[in-house]
Amino acid sequence: MVNFSKQEVEVVVVGAGPSGIAISACLNNFGIKNVVLEKEDCCAYLWKKKTYDRLNLHLAKGFCSLPFMPHTTSTPKYLSKNEFIQYLDKYVEHFSIKPNFQTCVELAFFNSEEGKWNVKSRNLASGDLEVYACNFLILATGENNEGYIPKMVGIEKFEGEIIHSSDYKSGQKYKEKNVLIVGSGNSGMEIAFDLSNYGSHASIVVRSPIHVLTREMVYIAMLMLKYLPVSLVDTVIAKYAKFKFGNLAELGIPQPEEGPFSVKISKGRSPVIDVGAIDKIKLGQIKVLPEISEIRECTVVFDNGDEHQFDAIIFATGYKNVATKWLKDYSSIFLEDGTLINWKGENGLYAAGFSKRGIAGISMDAIAIADNIKTVRGDKI
Repeated sequence: MVNFSKQEVEVVVVGAGPSGIAISACLNNFGIKNVVLEKEDCCAYLWKKKTYDRLNLHLAKGFCSLPFMPHTTSTPKYLSKNEFIQYLDKYVEHFSIKPNFQTCVELAFFNSEEGKWNVKSRNLASGDLEVYACNFLILATGENNEGYIPKMVGIEKFEGEIIHSSDYKSGQKYKEKNVLIVGSGNSGMEIAFDLSNYGSHASIVVRSPIHVLTREMVYIAMLMLKYLPVSLVDTVIAKYAKFKFGNLAELGIPQPEEGPFSVKISKGRSPVIDVGAIDKIKLGQIKVLPEISEIRECTVVFDNGDEHQFDAIIFATGYKNVATKWLKDYSSIFLEDGTLINWKGENGLYAAGFSKRGIAGISMDAIAIADNIKTVRGDKI
């Protein structure tokens, strides 16, 4: 028999990744009681269990801290994955954040009669149903919620391995194998580099124009953007990148007409931070290929008519927001496809970590949401 319980709480936060714990810390700082619901068995699940081994933060530590807890002077300028995970664990401990783990939200809707959000969740360990009635509901499930693999002609026929980049750990298992990476963002380029380091024959599909920078270029740009207009910073950094890498279009990597930081602002697409992949492409150790036209049993056909054999295909094609599957009345913050409209919705509904601004954006969201809730509560008292 499934047990059922209902409890009232002021704030429910869905998700215990960086966004969720940052919001909980800000709310705790104001003395606002909150419950954090997390379907997995730990905080920062994606960071701990869905990232590849060689991952490092591309932004300097000054742009990668959560509210009220800057990185120490002894922390490296650029943190490794494990160093950032340690920081997150210390953050959770310091701010006494105690999520309800293995709690999967199945339905959330605004109950107009109660004037509260009703959040129905299931305890995955016991199977029991739990309902929370809250004044404020915060979606902190984040941009990287569920791996997205696009539909492609013949993909179901492929006899090799197909995985999403979130399931990739290391190139060790792919030594001497032909591997195709679909998607030329940061994950795709870094996985191609990692595969090549382990002796695999890596190829990467570049489907749309991208900007390629180094992390030092981004660091300089972030400092410049504090004082100079985006257009000027774009011009300076683009010239710096061309001097460093040459004409990437000759390698099959076209660049957008808009500058790198204008693209980030207008479209939410970050520049690719090169970790060594460009040198390997120039040396022919990583092949650049055009759009895919068809996938067959053991080969892939490309738009230029070429056909190549592959043992595995890794899709570094991003993620999708699945909160709209269980969240009713979401139209004030999300479009139907999960795209963010506004961080603040109706009836005490908020979204954090969907702004495509990285850790710095997560911190800004958390502070803004907590401040807004504090103000609204003051109005109600």
